[in-house]
Amino acid sequence: MKISHFFFKTTHLNSRLINLIFIFSSLGLILYLLLSSFSILPNPRILLLADDRFSSPTSLDHVVFGIASNARSWPQRKEYVKMWWKPDQMRGCAFLDVPLKNDTVSSDASLLPPVCISDDTSRFRYTWRGGLRSAIRVARVVSETVALNHSNVRWFVFGDDDTVFFPENLVKTLSKYDHELMYFIGSNSESFVQNRFFSFSMAFGGAGFAISYPLAKTLAKVLDSCLERYPHLYGSDGRISSCLAELGVGITREPDGYDWKPVWTISSASNDTVGISPHTDYMDPIFPNMTNRDAMRHLYKAAELDPHRILQQTVCYDRWFSWTISVSWGYAIEVFGNHVLLPDVLRVPATFKPWKKGNLLNTLFSFDMREHNKDPCKRPLCRRLDDNVVMYCLHQDTKSWKSGLGNARKMN
Repeated sequence: MKISHFFFKTTHLNSRLINLIFIFSSLGLILYLLLSSFSILPNPRILLLADDRFSSPTSLDHVVFGIASNARSWPQRKEYVKMWWKPDQMRGCAFLDVPLKNDTVSSDASLLPPVCISDDTSRFRYTWRGGLRSAIRVARVVSETVALNHSNVRWFVFGDDDTVFFPENLVKTLSKYDHELMYFIGSNSESFVQNRFFSFSMAFGGAGFAISYPLAKTLAKVLDSCLERYPHLYGSDGRISSCLAELGVGITREPDGYDWKPVWTISSASNDTVGISPHTDYMDPIFPNMTNRDAMRHLYKAAELDPHRILQQTVCYDRWFSWTISVSWGYAIEVFGNHVLLPDVLRVPATFKPWKKGNLLNTLFSFDMREHNKDPCKRPLCRRLDDNVVMYCLHQDTKSWKSGLGNARKMN
């Protein structure tokens, strides 16, 4: 009897103890889950900043420019940079090999990017026979621009001192891409031989190229060691492309940057033209009776009015006169005396010559061409407008044509 009572009391105590343990365990678990949920929730202020970081549209404030130049060419070519540089909105540097002499320091410095002096590159090997070892210095403009340590950067854009950018179009193009990812954006040369000789996967630096912030930071860390492996390459753009290839990043082609290795007209651009490298020291002015600098300034007058359509080709058909009208906004207008099929009009008119002569391959280009008709009566009539929307067509024939363009010649 006593033994049974003892077991009953023990069992009763054990049951109460188990219940208490279960209750406290449940309360502890609930408390833990509540605290964990609060710790997982982000700080509202941090969340707001993060949303702003990703949702705010890309602007010039998010872009840093690295311009490759030298003390000899900068006093002249800075005039091209001045056309597109916006001192109040843009950040970056023009990198020279040596400091400017006192007599070349101008009073227009406030209208230009600051001048930076590149580091010494004599420790790097350069073995391309007959080439310029300055290619190493120009390649290091990438890492030196990153080292400027600007804040709130999404893109780094690089070009030469004769590369002219259309800033609004540049920003619009970069906005298509996620700046948090690894992007190397540029374009090939129009010359088939240049692409074949150097690389079809290389962004030619003359027309400029862009590198996203995370990729630029990564490249800057390894660029010097990478340059040691490529002493045999010719130029800076080949070195950059090779080092990016080692990081597993290839070129994302943006066809709206133009590297004018052929000396040509610009009457067949597509979409938003981002940047062009006119190599103005080696070509005729794109507008008549002007210097190269004045001609480019003239083009920028139209770009200021309508930047997103500058150099874009628009084709119209007139039913009454059976005309075909091709307009390159801000530059040239062609009027054909008959209806021409659209694919034929969209071909680039061959009003240019190869960069190099003496080889048939030099006449091959990576776009569709429309040969210049030897019969002036079968050529399109070219007209130019004045003032803000200036248009001109090279090789305009002033003879009295016998084609059906009599009324077109009366256009003002």
